[in-house]
Amino acid sequence: MKKIVITQSNYIPWKGYFDGIHIADEFVLYDDMQYTKRDWRNRNKIKTAQGAQWLSIAVEVKGKFFQKINETKISEPGWNKSHWDTIKHNYSKAPAFNEIKDFIEPLYMTATFEYLSEINYHFLRGISDFLGINTPIRFSSEFEMIGDRTEKLMNICKALNGTDYYSGPSAKEYMEESIFEKENIQVHYFDNSGYKEYPQLFPPFDHAVSIIDLLMNEGKNSTKFLKSFEGNG
Repeated sequence: MKKIVITQSNYIPWKGYFDGIHIADEFVLYDDMQYTKRDWRNRNKIKTAQGAQWLSIAVEVKGKFFQKINETKISEPGWNKSHWDTIKHNYSKAPAFNEIKDFIEPLYMTATFEYLSEINYHFLRGISDFLGINTPIRFSSEFEMIGDRTEKLMNICKALNGTDYYSGPSAKEYMEESIFEKENIQVHYFDNSGYKEYPQLFPPFDHAVSIIDLLMNEGKNSTKFLKSFEGNG
C-alpha cells in the first residue's frame, strides 16, 4: 500500500492538515492551481484575548488574471517579523511558549522567500520535522499534468505508484472516483471530526485555528492531539 495526499499549500495550517502529511507516504502540494483570495493559502487564525485573529501575508494579485498559487509573490517584506511579534504577544503565557519559541522564532526569521508557495513549504516542513513527521513533501509542478481536475490527481498518484488517494471531505462534490478505480487506486476522505480538546488559552475552545496554537499549549505533547498518532505509543 502507498498512500498519496495531494492538496494546496496553506499558511501555518490547522492540526488536521498535519495529520494528512503524517498518514501519507508522499504528500504533494498542488500549487499550480489558481490562487484564491480570502482563503487559507496566505492566512490563518490564532487565539487572542479578543477572540480569533487572522494572520495574513500580503500578496500581489493581478486582477482577474489566472494566477497560480506558485506564481503568487509576497508584496510586503517584513511580514514575518510582524507575525512573530503578534504570536509572541498572544502566547507568551502559554505553557509551552519557551519550548516552542526556540523552534518557531528561527522559522519566522528565515521566512524571507519571494513566493507564497516557498513560505508555506518552509513552515510545513519545519513544523512536520518538529512533530517527527518525515513524509516527503513535493510540488505538483514536478509532474506532468494531463486531463481534467480528477485525471490530474489520478496521474500524480499513478506517477508515484500510489495505491490509495486521500482527500478532504469537500472533494466528494467533484471527485470522479471511477477514474481512480480504473487504475486500481482506492479513494478515501478525511474525517475532520473527533479531535480531542487540549487546555487552550482564551476560551471557548476553537479547533479551527493554526497548529501554532496547539504547539504553544502542548509543545512536544502536541502529537497526542493528532489523530494519526493514535495507537503509536
